[in-house]
Amino acid sequence: MASSSAFSWVCGTPPFSSFQTAATATRKNNPSSNRTLLPSLSLDGAHSRRLAGRMKIFFPGPVPALCLFLTSLAGGKEIKTVNWPQFRGPSASGIAEGFETPLTWNVLESENLKWKTPIPGLGHSCPVVWKDRVFLTTAISDKERDSLKIGIYHEIAPVEKDGPHAWVLYCIDKATGKIIWERVCHKGVPKDKRHTKSSHANCTPATNGKRIVSFFGSEGLYCHDFNGTLLWKRDFGILDAAFFRVPRAQWGFASSPVIHDGVVLVQCDVLKNSFLAALDLETGKTLWKTTRNDLPAWSSPAVSLEGDATQVVVNGYRHIGGYDFRTGKELWRFRGGGDIPVPTPVTGHGLAFITNAHGRLAPIYAIRLDSRGDVSLPPGKSSSKQVPWSVNRGGAYMQTPLLYGDYFYNCRDNGVLACFEAKTGKLVFQARLGPGLGGFCGSPVASGGKIFYVSEIGDVVVIKAGAPELKVLARNPLGETCLSTPAISEGEMFFRTRSHLVALSGG
Repeated sequence: MASSSAFSWVCGTPPFSSFQTAATATRKNNPSSNRTLLPSLSLDGAHSRRLAGRMKIFFPGPVPALCLFLTSLAGGKEIKTVNWPQFRGPSASGIAEGFETPLTWNVLESENLKWKTPIPGLGHSCPVVWKDRVFLTTAISDKERDSLKIGIYHEIAPVEKDGPHAWVLYCIDKATGKIIWERVCHKGVPKDKRHTKSSHANCTPATNGKRIVSFFGSEGLYCHDFNGTLLWKRDFGILDAAFFRVPRAQWGFASSPVIHDGVVLVQCDVLKNSFLAALDLETGKTLWKTTRNDLPAWSSPAVSLEGDATQVVVNGYRHIGGYDFRTGKELWRFRGGGDIPVPTPVTGHGLAFITNAHGRLAPIYAIRLDSRGDVSLPPGKSSSKQVPWSVNRGGAYMQTPLLYGDYFYNCRDNGVLACFEAKTGKLVFQARLGPGLGGFCGSPVASGGKIFYVSEIGDVVVIKAGAPELKVLARNPLGETCLSTPAISEGEMFFRTRSHLVALSGG
């Protein structure tokens, strides 16, 4: 039996915008104290429908005031990371600096837990943050709890029976975890199917601080302002993200939009009519659209400002490449990856780092961003003038790797981490993150010399960056499964778990 709140969304009644919260707080880092600091409060909105039950938001410590500033340091200025505007944050780097992030926590015991907000439905999209707001999407079905199978397995069949869904965008108060507003972007039966490990809300939204863009694949692309007003939407038709070798194996669209310089970029590599497109953020109108002769991919585009032209770098099976940001014209292309591209390209040091580890090939390539034309490696070659280094095995399948300083960190879905010198490809170390962690889907993030790896079971392994060997600093439980990538803002970390959005703070 579905909860009445989820059922009301998908069956046509107005979405709730008023609900009760039970705000319960404990003294920070003292889970034995259960002193209630805040009473239950009612949020009144445009609709009078109440959420069945009580959505509990937990405040285990004082809420710090928002502090936005730049600090002048000897020899220059250090930018403090406040905004995390897209998948993997600023420039899709996965890096946030300038504030101390927590090293240890235990969500089950409220250690370093700031708040924890229930999120209905199922989604693997990641939170994004702009100043005092957090945005997150989900897909809510008419079921009490959607099926989700985690772990490393080789089943390719999709979930066959999916009833009506509502695709929802949330705006959440960063300081308290209270939902400011929610908007139903689309309602109906999903137009395509999902994998048993996937969801119907895989794409992370993107924002420029004024507008928030949400992508739900075949269910459309939506642009709202920060008040929740729908400004425009686009329907690209059926975006069939199926395994091309077994077309009935639909797995769910997953490429996240990117906003850069007033432009929304979308990569739609699907079974038929693949393309890369740039849309005007103000109007949603197409600025350019470039056809791609490629098969389904689940990776997102990356924007690189290095070199003489701002370019959009994309992963792919037949067609890895770079495109001129202004025109969509192809700058360079490369072929040689695995047949299920998931990781997003990583750029830095004048290089684009590409990996897609499924099938016969599981490589990592470092490709010069100033390349032009076809720079694919000849058979039997592992490097060239335009490809300084590569390895033919051991690339990442699900996770996007991390470039942190002079080191490139590549973690396979079984938790085996390899660290390379980014410029040369020299292997620094290779080791397993730890026992009993299961699989890894979410991508790593880094801050303050620490790298955070999220396992599917919900344990986060924190390692020391720049070390000549693997040095695990902590292993912390989130209390639920987690298949998404965290966000970092002002030293606070935001994790999307199976049923909650979790905010952590404390050094």
